[in-house]
Amino acid sequence: MRLRRLKLKRTTRRLIASSLVLLVLVVLSTSRGPSTLETVLARGTLNIVTRPGPTTYFEDAKGGNGFDYLLAREFASSLGVDLHVTTTTRLSTLFLLVGGPKADFAAANLTITPERQNHYRFSTSYADVVQSVIYRRGEQRPRAVADLVGKNLVVVANSSHEERLRELQLEQPELKWYSLDLEMIDLMDMVNNGDADAAIVDSIAFSAHRNLYPRVRLGFEITQPQQLAWVFPLQGEDSLIQAANRFIEQMRQDGRLEQLYRQFFDQKVSLSAGGSQLFIERVNTRLATFEEMFRKVAEELSMDWHLLAAIAYQESHWDPKAVSPTGVRGLMMLTRDTAREMGVKNRIDPEQSLRGGALYFLKTRDRLPADITDPDRTWMALAAYNVGLGHLEDARVLTDRAGKDPDKWQEVREFLPLLQRKIYYSTVRHGYARGREPVNYVANVRKFETILQAHSAEKSRQEVKEPDQPVQPSQWDEDSMLTL
Repeated sequence: MRLRRLKLKRTTRRLIASSLVLLVLVVLSTSRGPSTLETVLARGTLNIVTRPGPTTYFEDAKGGNGFDYLLAREFASSLGVDLHVTTTTRLSTLFLLVGGPKADFAAANLTITPERQNHYRFSTSYADVVQSVIYRRGEQRPRAVADLVGKNLVVVANSSHEERLRELQLEQPELKWYSLDLEMIDLMDMVNNGDADAAIVDSIAFSAHRNLYPRVRLGFEITQPQQLAWVFPLQGEDSLIQAANRFIEQMRQDGRLEQLYRQFFDQKVSLSAGGSQLFIERVNTRLATFEEMFRKVAEELSMDWHLLAAIAYQESHWDPKAVSPTGVRGLMMLTRDTAREMGVKNRIDPEQSLRGGALYFLKTRDRLPADITDPDRTWMALAAYNVGLGHLEDARVLTDRAGKDPDKWQEVREFLPLLQRKIYYSTVRHGYARGREPVNYVANVRKFETILQAHSAEKSRQEVKEPDQPVQPSQWDEDSMLTL
């Protein structure tokens, strides 16, 4: 009897244990871990990896900047989380980090290609680019792939450009190139200085950096337009990708995506090659004299020092003793009345002039209608700083009459030149104005600011450059040249 009870207890325990195991299996089979989006929301941080550069990510007086950074920051804000950025100068490292603890995705002007789609997933595209061959002014322009044979052609290692060259090599077996762990800005520098005959860059890089390298010219395009997108890991569910796609589509629909793109890449008015070269020379000679002062005054007034320096260059070419035939003088070319209004006692004192000009610019900016938002507010303040607030308002009136948006610089700049024509200026309050000048003024200041930002980003990148850098051009040999 006792033995029977023991057997019954053992049987009961086995049944209970079996039931518990079955219950656990059922629970496990019906439960799931948190999605990627839920994980991001729970930790309160969106992690991205990018590459440092003027079009991707850089630091300025206001903190982080760059097209991809600002777009990703807007995405993080839409999710109600903070953005955490990891940077690397190497494309190979960037792709390795995707999906790891440091990077939910990569945001670095990355092109969707068939080869990459074998290993990663992509968001909805947010911009298009074209791959182009660049060469040095004064050399024979390459017009076809055959013209690149025998040339010192350079390309970013592990890039979509290299992938395209491998495709072209199937048609042109003699085509060879040097694959380097560098940025496109470095390749443009090499071509500009004659250290390479040609390079492959994309249209965004060329647009952003062309004024920094005035000897670089476009040869020919080697692709049709290609799409840029964020890069996500191949494995796992797609909740975060879906959220990113919804965000990008919303940005596109409400016009913010186009506005952000124009802020970085719209360069319809170009400096002459000579003007760009002169500016670069003065960046290398005069900037060091005033940079600390630019930074100091800009920090005091909560401005971006690159913008302040760009205004000062447009006004005086950074010459504190500059004077015009009309009597304006100093680093910021102040009139006597403006100097008096801003408390400047000595117009040829560089710091007094800079602070007075900066205060006057901010005062002008503050007087604009509240409906005008950045970046349009800054660009219109620059135009008003040049031509006067009254003439800017006249141009806004003409813009409104034409059914355009008077709060958008893109629209207003088309009507400012009309103030030179009687049929138009006779109908507005402040009369005639040399309306083309403020348009060129804003374009130049924007370009000077872009070049200065690129210069700062390049200095920062050189200071934190990762080890094991590639060989210099003088060390190139046949063993380092890629072939299939």
